[in-house]
Amino acid sequence: MAKEYRVNERIRTSSVRLISGEDQSNSKILKTSEALQMAMDNGLDLVEVSPNQDPPVCRLLDYGKFKYNLSKRDKKNKSKTTQTQREVRLRPGTSKHDVDLKIKKVRSLLDDGSKVRVAVMLRGREAAHPDFAMKVLRSVAEGVKDMAKLDKRPSNEGRTLSLVVSPAFPIGTMKNKEKDNQ
Repeated sequence: MAKEYRVNERIRTSSVRLISGEDQSNSKILKTSEALQMAMDNGLDLVEVSPNQDPPVCRLLDYGKFKYNLSKRDKKNKSKTTQTQREVRLRPGTSKHDVDLKIKKVRSLLDDGSKVRVAVMLRGREAAHPDFAMKVLRSVAEGVKDMAKLDKRPSNEGRTLSLVVSPAFPIGTMKNKEKDNQ
């Protein structure tokens, strides 16, 4: 959620500290009405950037452009931090070909930038032989080791054995490498 700034007539204090200039080092204390008049003369807006100071700190700037740049920056920061976790499920008796298809799916999810949890579900008598499930997990880990790092080693959680892998490279770089190799 974006922070709301008080602009122009919404600034209710009698005096403000006005910061002007690109380097923001030039500051002076003015009456709010004088600062508003300066903003009008320059075709800019008076924006209260720090209301908790005494007197509040304001800047002269184009408010529309300011909001646009803030939203652009927030969107960029959000895209860097967002990472989803996806899950691929297997069974201990899954055939070699089907495991290879699941490895291919895990590789595509990793290339999209997602963390992937690979889970092997044990049912009934399969729970007596977790070594089969561990063998499947090891083959998946081996199949993606060139493009993923192991975040969580294979572990037993009730009737499920799982591991978590995350992309070792930035999003989309593996697709580009594969195209270069062809």
